[in-house]
Amino acid sequence: MQYSKFGLKQLTEAFEGCRLVAYQDLLDVWTIGWGHTGPDVHEGLVWTQEQADVALLHDTQRAQDCVNAAVYSPITQGEFDALVDFTFNVGCSAFLKSTMLKMINAGAFQTAAKEFEKWEYAGGKKVAGLLRRRKAEEAVFNS
Repeated sequence: MQYSKFGLKQLTEAFEGCRLVAYQDLLDVWTIGWGHTGPDVHEGLVWTQEQADVALLHDTQRAQDCVNAAVYSPITQGEFDALVDFTFNVGCSAFLKSTMLKMINAGAFQTAAKEFEKWEYAGGKKVAGLLRRRKAEEAVFNS
């Protein structure tokens, strides 16, 4: 499946926002653009809008590939979009270990949908912005 423009705009871009100067996120991870992290991001890094947009497409492709490889049950576009945004945000390895994925592959979609809100923590603390994102992902998943 392919990540839709709706998912990209209404989930990933809406919740990440775009910052062209590197900053430290809630966990002090250097981040730039639309939530891009990695060894290439460091203090003082500045990007153009084009660099941020290219990185976003690359990063969402990685999340998309992870979801496509891990989900065996047939899913809808809304379910897929929610899972790609979730995976983009928490990382592929966390998604692969999640109860959510186990429930989806077992066909327990209602139970899986309830798992989104459990991922509202960063550094052991509840984060209101993460809960808003998880509720939005859950709504798209259930659409």
